[in-house]
Amino acid sequence: MTRRLGHSLVNKSDILRVENLKVTSANGAELVRDISLNVKRGEIVGLVGESGSGKSITIMSIAGLLPKGISIASGRVFFEGRDITKLTNNQRQTINGSRLGVIYQDAAQALNPLMTIGKQIGEVLQIHTKMPRKEIKYRILAAMRAVNLPDPEKTYKSYPHELSGGQRQRVLIAMAIINNPELLIADEPTTALDVNVKIQVLELIKIINESKNLSVLYISHDLSTIQHICDRVYVLYAGIPVEVGRTEQIIHEPKHPYTSLLIDSAPTKEKRGKKLAVMKPRVQDQRGPATNCQFASRCPFAFKKCYQKIPHMISAGKNHEVACFLYNKNFSESEKIRTSEQPDEK
Repeated sequence: MTRRLGHSLVNKSDILRVENLKVTSANGAELVRDISLNVKRGEIVGLVGESGSGKSITIMSIAGLLPKGISIASGRVFFEGRDITKLTNNQRQTINGSRLGVIYQDAAQALNPLMTIGKQIGEVLQIHTKMPRKEIKYRILAAMRAVNLPDPEKTYKSYPHELSGGQRQRVLIAMAIINNPELLIADEPTTALDVNVKIQVLELIKIINESKNLSVLYISHDLSTIQHICDRVYVLYAGIPVEVGRTEQIIHEPKHPYTSLLIDSAPTKEKRGKKLAVMKPRVQDQRGPATNCQFASRCPFAFKKCYQKIPHMISAGKNHEVACFLYNKNFSESEKIRTSEQPDEK
């Protein structure tokens, strides 16, 4: 079910470009250390990594939704060619919900339990347009049909607690697309759903992407989910991208040890009855400035240089890059000393 990235898509201009983004907390912790990524028009790009990898902070930075005490320290975010990192709240409101839509992870928290579904979906139109009430209701019902919500007229008058988890997630999707945005950010929208409903939601996002040529930045910790929907994938670790490539490259030809372990440790039907790979426990990360490979302490292939320098992205094939010294031919064999042989180098 992996979607292939065609040549025509590669040549399209970027709708989103993030350049060297660093995000810090009030106490100076680097929550996002150095992230660069791009999303082309009509493309679905995945952002994957464990909890704490910087996925959610990255998308909150893009959407201008960083919580108090967390801010962008450096870097730029271009949306439709415009740097949006310095926008005022009023300027940001003209973009969010209009040109940029967000699907949140937890529908139970994102939806107001005291408001009807119809009113909540229609809020975006009321904020960004001057449509008459009848037209707004028509658009709401159309959006509900587009996301396959049952009996739109009845659901329009319903409250969140009267819907199933999958239906509430569809409401969030309807809210995100009702104003025909150019970019959709999906923050782990299937986390709380069962397998069948998860597949339905993924297919729905893919249908919307293809029918509206809508760009999507899809965030997940689950590579199997990414495999179903994305054209390209960025793998994050400790606030830094460690690998980027087409989805089939990342899934079937992973180059970074972290990517390989993520794939090998994930349970699948094919691995039923087999022993899964186990990753070393994560060392507590104070999120100070990175001075070496952040994955070194957990990597089964780490050697001396991994604890001394930061690996930068290098080519691992066409449209495929990896930040790992294993794929850098510019080091001597004397540097290639396993940590198990040199514990003092840690």
